[in-house]
Amino acid sequence: MAVLPREVPPRDIEDLLRTLAPQVLGVLARNHGQFDACEDAVQEALIEAALQWPSGLPANPKGWLLAVASRRLVDVWRSESARRAREERVASMEVNFQDSTVSEADDTLTLMFLCCHPSISAPSQLALTLRAVGGLTTAEIASAFLVPEATMGQRISRAKQGIQKAGARFDMPPESERKARLGVVLHVLYLIFNEGYAASSGDSLQREDLTTEAIRLARLLVSAAPGELEATGLLALMLLTDSRRAARTLADGMPVPLSEQDRSLWSRGQIEEGIALLSSVLGRGAAGPYQLQAAIAAVHAEARSDAETDWPQILALYTVLGAVAPSPVVTLNRAVAVAMVNGPAAGLELLAGLDSAIGKSHRLDAVRGHLYEMAGSYREARAAYLAAAKKTGSLQERRYLMGKVARMDSSGAS
Repeated sequence: MAVLPREVPPRDIEDLLRTLAPQVLGVLARNHGQFDACEDAVQEALIEAALQWPSGLPANPKGWLLAVASRRLVDVWRSESARRAREERVASMEVNFQDSTVSEADDTLTLMFLCCHPSISAPSQLALTLRAVGGLTTAEIASAFLVPEATMGQRISRAKQGIQKAGARFDMPPESERKARLGVVLHVLYLIFNEGYAASSGDSLQREDLTTEAIRLARLLVSAAPGELEATGLLALMLLTDSRRAARTLADGMPVPLSEQDRSLWSRGQIEEGIALLSSVLGRGAAGPYQLQAAIAAVHAEARSDAETDWPQILALYTVLGAVAPSPVVTLNRAVAVAMVNGPAAGLELLAGLDSAIGKSHRLDAVRGHLYEMAGSYREARAAYLAAAKKTGSLQERRYLMGKVARMDSSGAS
C-alpha cells in the first residue's frame, strides 16, 4: 500500500487515529456484526498503525486500518475453526480497501447509539462509549468513575458481550428508542470533554485531543438532531468552556485560575458561537442541566474582567441547576458562587456535607482551601491544599497545589 514519504509527528498520528478508530469500527460492525471481535480487531490495527505510521502515512489511512482490522478478524475466526461458510463470507468481504472509493461516511454517531444499547446498564453504556468512541484508555475511564482499573476492564468486557448477545445491529435506533438513549450519549460526550479539559492524570492539565473530539461529536449530534435542545446546550457549554484553553496554563504547564487568566487570550470566535447556540435554545422549553451550565459559562465569558463577573446571576443559575439536576459537584460549584456573593464562611458551610459524597476527589479539598484562603484562615487553607495535592493524579495540579501550600506557609500558616 502506498505510503507518503515523510515523517509524521506522534501527536498528529494520535489525533488521526482517534478520529478514524470509531469510523473503522463502524464499518466493521455494520459488515460483520460481532461488536466484541470487531473492537478487538480495531485495537490491534491501531497498535500496528502507531508502530508503522511515524515513518510515513499510507495514502489512504482509513482504508489501511480497515484492511488490517479485517485481516485480524479473518485470522481470529479461522483460528477458532469457524464454519467454512462463514469463513468464505468474511473472506468475500475483504475488499481492496486501497481503493479511494471506500465510503467516507462518519459512523461515529451510529456507534455512539449502539454503545448506549438498552440491553446493558447505564454505567456500562458510558464506559463502552468512552472506550470505543472517545478513545479513552481503561485507566482513564476508571479514574473518571473512581473505580479500580480491573473493575472497569471487566465492565467494558461485559458491555461488549451484552451488545453481542442482544444481537444489536449497526443502525441508528428507531425514534421510539432514540430519546431514551440520548441522555446517555450526552453524558458520555460531557465526560469525554471533561477528561480533556481537566485531565485526571498525567503531566498535562489539558488534553486538546479529547476536547476537540468531544466538540466534533457534539456537532455531529446537533446536526443529526437539531431539535434536541440539550444537545445544542451541551455544544454551547463545550465551546464556551474550551474558549479559555489558551489562558488556562503558563508556558511550563502550570494551571492559571479563572480569576487570574488573561482574558484577551480567550477565543472570541468560540464565545460568540457558544452564546449564539445558547440563545437559539433558551426560552424554547424548560432549560436542562447542559443549557444551565452553558448559561453560567456565558456569564463568565461576557465579563471583561474577574471583578466585573456577575456572581449574583451565577449563584441564581446554580440554584436553579441544583433544583433541576442536584449533585455533589453542583453543590461544590455553588459553594464558590455563594462565597463570592455572601462571603467565604457561607460557602464553607455548604461544603460541610460533601465529604461522604466526593471526599475522595481532590476538588473538594482544593475548593475548601480556596475558601479558607479567602477568609484569611491560612493554617486551614494549607491543610486543605496539601490534602488536595495528595489526592490529584495530575502532575501539574499537584505542582500548583503545592505552590499554594508554600504560599500559605509564607502567610503565617505554619
